[in-house]
Amino acid sequence: MPDRIIKPSRRTVLKGLVSGTGLALTGAGLADALAQGVAPAVVTADRLRPQLPGGVMSGDVTATSGIVWSRADRPSRMIVEYSTSERFTTSQRRIGPAALESSGFTARVDLTGLPPGAEVFYRVRFADLVDGKAYSEPVTGRLRTASIDANKPICFVFSGDEAGQGWGINERFGGYRIYEAMRREAPDFFIHQGDQIYADSVIESEVKLPDGTMWTNIVTEGKSHVAQTLDDYRAAFAYNQLDKNKRRFAAEVPFLVQWDDHEVRNNWYPGQVIGEAEKRYQTRSINLLEARAKQAMFEYNPYRINQLDPEQVYRGFQFGPLLDVFMLDERSYRGANSPNRQTRLDADSAFLGSQQTAWLKASLKASRATWKVIASDMPISLVVPDLNPDVPKGTFEAWANADNGAPSGRELELADILRFIKQEDIRNVVWITADVHYAQATHYDPSRAKFTEFKPFWEFVGGPINAGTFGPNDLDMTFGPELRYVSVPKDNPQNRSPAALQQFYGRAKIDPQSRALTVSLHDLNGKSLYEVKLDVEA
Repeated sequence: MPDRIIKPSRRTVLKGLVSGTGLALTGAGLADALAQGVAPAVVTADRLRPQLPGGVMSGDVTATSGIVWSRADRPSRMIVEYSTSERFTTSQRRIGPAALESSGFTARVDLTGLPPGAEVFYRVRFADLVDGKAYSEPVTGRLRTASIDANKPICFVFSGDEAGQGWGINERFGGYRIYEAMRREAPDFFIHQGDQIYADSVIESEVKLPDGTMWTNIVTEGKSHVAQTLDDYRAAFAYNQLDKNKRRFAAEVPFLVQWDDHEVRNNWYPGQVIGEAEKRYQTRSINLLEARAKQAMFEYNPYRINQLDPEQVYRGFQFGPLLDVFMLDERSYRGANSPNRQTRLDADSAFLGSQQTAWLKASLKASRATWKVIASDMPISLVVPDLNPDVPKGTFEAWANADNGAPSGRELELADILRFIKQEDIRNVVWITADVHYAQATHYDPSRAKFTEFKPFWEFVGGPINAGTFGPNDLDMTFGPELRYVSVPKDNPQNRSPAALQQFYGRAKIDPQSRALTVSLHDLNGKSLYEVKLDVEA
């Protein structure tokens, strides 16, 4: 069942919505009305026709394709009309799948045969499956396919961490304001680097701030407890779609999505059994929770499902001669969180796992793009302890193990990848990440490192989108990191609300003439806080 809102938001209306009065048409009549772009003559009351509570999204774009996604509020069939003309003077139509209870009423269509480097406009309707007469209003969106033209600039934004620590949608504050700031950048795409939801975080109606004022959240039944059932996880994704800024952004900018821990439960790893010290969970098996969470994540995102491995999260995207993006999955194949000091690389010390590591190496070696961006859902050298109540102290969550020495534990896998990049002379590799809830720019150089078999490179941290601000974290010196920018002071209070204005995103731009990559870090209003221009390695 769709989640019932206890404190509802304003009615979902995206700017640019094509006016419609509902349809009492079927088959050819609907096709004619859509093709002509006219409002049908027969009116159906709002309550009798499907609604699109999550708006529309696109994602997983290639040079010739893109996924269009939406969600209905009842059993209905998705219909997508698309065109390279904003006026839909010429268009094509796709009859999509049925949105049913089995998919949380979500549906998607993979638009193929699109022109490279083009703006594609689309509008989505749902046809009621029960009476066969009522149709939703059309909701419009647009996407830009990847360009194959080396003379076209590329711009993308990146961030993560959404609705964490109980900081939800506060309409008095303006909602998830960072989405509006990113929308104004007019990026080609957005990399969401994980923690799209906080399945283990409850959203309450009010939270008292340090100055005595109240942070007021929109609240729903589905976010009143930790997620354990499939419908709980669906409700967490649906909650974020109540934010008008996110809906507007999603209708204009394609998403490339990866996951981290909070899509399931804080700091989870495969095979984990939640300990008795954690009182909120009745379902103790992480494997069961993970299966439900992954299904909800795929349902609520414009993923292109891998037909050979339908549960695979990691994947790559090509954006012409200038850019390849590699999206990692640092959850599905890791060993258990531990002190992270293993002396050999095996299943216990794995982070990406052997299959994903082999894919990353082969993909990097095969890439002919000028820039290779590795989207890692966790940072390289920042120390991230596992502070769950049911794990021992001294347990680590990310790559680093805080010993500042030669690689051990998960660092062995990273050292192997960095060594491969150097041995194969793979140039212009940049890492981006989120997870730690503040922004940072870090330069790595073997001259400062305990492990020296790698090329110098940069790592940029974005986030949070709308969550508590933390940090700065301690730094592990194994790979020679040097901080070039940190967005929060050393004595920064932990878990600051979005009202503190410490929410961050990154922006990357590639100039087609110089082929230089300029990366900047921004606050939730779009103000640039740090910028660096990276020239192409000769």
